[in-house]
Amino acid sequence: MKERDKRSIFGRLQRTPKWQKEEFTELEYQPTSVKELLTEMKDISELIIDLAYSAVLFNNKEMAEEVKFLDVRMDKLNYDIRIMAMMAARTKEDAEQLAGILQVAEAAETISNAAGDIISLLAEEETGPILPKILKQADEQLFRAKISPTSMACDQKIGDLSVESETGMRIIAIRRDDCWIYNPDPDTELKADDWLITRGTDEGFNELNNFLKGKSKELE
Repeated sequence: MKERDKRSIFGRLQRTPKWQKEEFTELEYQPTSVKELLTEMKDISELIIDLAYSAVLFNNKEMAEEVKFLDVRMDKLNYDIRIMAMMAARTKEDAEQLAGILQVAEAAETISNAAGDIISLLAEEETGPILPKILKQADEQLFRAKISPTSMACDQKIGDLSVESETGMRIIAIRRDDCWIYNPDPDTELKADDWLITRGTDEGFNELNNFLKGKSKELE
């Protein structure tokens, strides 16, 4: 193959959305514990709805791509748990116990599919422009804020700052350069120029945003 053709193919692969790369990856069963599979499915189902609403609220195509990626990931987890169940069921009693696990997995995938339906509305000309206005009427809203290099939040752990207890705002995702950190834990450090996706009230966001911009030295 000519070098020019190789570069062309590589360029197309680089432009392929992450969710499509994951979708076209060959399914391959990998032995995993039920606990690990269900835990990841739970984490995805909790996060994917928040990201879907964020994608609509901010009309953000990158968040929409992340929702699609997580949706594909959920499909593969559901595939793994079904294979595991078929391999494990040897008696009627085994099948009855595994049926409950499969119902939980199916419910998690239903949530994931619903998130996919939400972001599909971004492409609708009739509903796309009005959705952000509707969502802003909710008691709890989704907000996006950038950490200024002058903020005291830089290089601090979320838990040490007590963001949620002090402001009522929950950080549901962090965008750092081209990477996303989903559902960050209390030990996650915040960095200058991070974009935070948060959920809470107007009052809580105003307090947090002033702190992130360096206008206030601490959260009150």
